[in-house]
Amino acid sequence: MKQSGPARRGSGLSPTDPRLLAAPLDFISEDHLRERQICAVIDALAVAGPVDRQTALGVLRFLNEELNVHLRDEAEDLFPLLVRRCTAEDAIDRTIARIRIEQDAALRLLPPVRASLARCLDTGCDLPEDDRAMLIRLAAHVRRHLVVENAIVLPIARARLTRADIGLLSRHMRSRRGLPPVAKAPDAG
Repeated sequence: MKQSGPARRGSGLSPTDPRLLAAPLDFISEDHLRERQICAVIDALAVAGPVDRQTALGVLRFLNEELNVHLRDEAEDLFPLLVRRCTAEDAIDRTIARIRIEQDAALRLLPPVRASLARCLDTGCDLPEDDRAMLIRLAAHVRRHLVVENAIVLPIARARLTRADIGLLSRHMRSRRGLPPVAKAPDAG
C-alpha cells in the first residue's frame, strides 16, 4: 500500500523514511527509535544461542550504512547549530560533551563489533563470550546517549532552532544521504 501525505512514524525496524528529512528533527527522532530497536536486536543477538545470519546481517548493515550518517548529522550540523542558538542557561555545551563521551565509546567498539559479526557471517561460527559482552557494551553506550538526546537535546532544538536552521539542517542531511535538494516553494506573502 502506498503511503500518501507526510511520512508516518515507523517501527524502527527499517531505515528511517527519507521523506521525514523535510522535518529534520522528526527524522532524527525517528532515527533514535531505529537505534533503540537495533540495540534490542543487538542485545538479543548477544544472548542467543547460535547466531542468526539474517539478524547479524541486519545489525551489520545498520552499523555500516546508517549509524555513521546519523552521528555525522548530529556532530556536523545539529550540535553546532545548538551551540550557536542556545543560551547559557541551556548548558548545551555540557550536554553535548556528555553525549560525545558515550558516542566516542560506542565508536571505539564499532570496528571490533563489525569484525566479529563479519567473521560469524563469513565462517558460520558462533560469537565468543568476549564478543557477546562487547555487543552488550555497544548497545548500552548507544542507549545512554539516546536518553540524553531525546530528553534534552531534541526539546531544546525544537525551542531554539530557527526556520533557517531547520532548512539548513534538512539540506545538509539530504546531501549527506546523496539526495537532491528539495525545491523551495515560493513565498505566498
